[in-house]
Order: sequence, then C-alpha cells, then structure tokens
Amino acid sequence: MFSAPYDKPLPRLGDPRKFAQQGVRLSGYLPVDQMRRIQGLVLESGAQAKVDLAFDISEEGKLVVEGRASADVDFTCQRCLGAVTLPIEAVVELAIVRSEEDAKRLPRRLDPWILPEDGNTDLYTIVEEEMLLSLPAVALHPEPCIDERLLSSGEPVEEVKPEKNPFQVLEQLKGSPKK
Repeated sequence: MFSAPYDKPLPRLGDPRKFAQQGVRLSGYLPVDQMRRIQGLVLESGAQAKVDLAFDISEEGKLVVEGRASADVDFTCQRCLGAVTLPIEAVVELAIVRSEEDAKRLPRRLDPWILPEDGNTDLYTIVEEEMLLSLPAVALHPEPCIDERLLSSGEPVEEVKPEKNPFQVLEQLKGSPKK
C-alpha cells in the first residue's frame, strides 16, 4: 500500500498551507519515541511509524491533508500482562482551517486541523493525534493467552438475589388506585 521510500525521517516542521497549495507529498518514518503521548502507552520505544502525507486542494476548494501512518507497536496484553505486538493503522483525512467557524462548514468526510496563523507547524503532532485515535481500546493477544481454567474457581456460580429493593414501596404506591 505504501510506495514511498521510508529510509528518511519525516520532516518535523512545515507549512501545511503552502504544502497544500504546492501539492507536496511527504513520506518517511517517524520514531514512536518522538510521540510523547504514545510513548507512555507502549512497551518498547524502538518502533517507527511509516508516514505518507499528501497535501492538496480538494474539489470543494479546501486545503487538505490525506494519507496514512502505520506502525507495529508493542503493548502490554491486558489478559496475560505479556508483550503483544499490534499493527496500528491511522488514516489521515484533514482540512486545514483557520477557526472553529471554518471547521463547521467542512464536508463530513474531513476532520478539521485548526491552524490560526500561517507558518511552520509541528507535523509530528498531527500524526501522533491520528495514531492515538487508531489505538486499540484494549491491547490483547488475538488468540487466548491464558488457560481458561485459571479464570474460574471450578465451582458452579450461584445466582445472588437482592434482599429487598428499596424502591419496591414506591412501586406498590404507584400501582394502588387513587381515592
């Protein structure tokens, strides 16, 4: 799916508005340890995300950034607490806007990237944002990693019935006829 070379790092700074007007395409790798918020969630910081970003002007005349970021990242399995490597795939579909008002007028398929002033912006931040949105809710091995016998005591589970519902009195009052 990626056809661009990833032997060089993605530039950290750039002017997305100028890039879009010029139709620039950026490809490269981004070390996961450069993404502060993701770094705290992973086991090993040696992973690298492959990033491909295409800046352009959409049919609607909006400045857009489209692309992908992917990485194989080591997490802690929440079942067995061992390491599990999971693929992270982030799809980037953003429109560069100046304000919240501009963001409200965007087509539904585009998320806003609010950049109030012109000039260089940290591109790593937007890649990190999109990758954070693509992280699994819970990191688990795809196959069972714990013996199921360890998950039960082996004795049948008896149903616990509540003693008395405090709202039962209200239910009786509601059902009684009015005088």
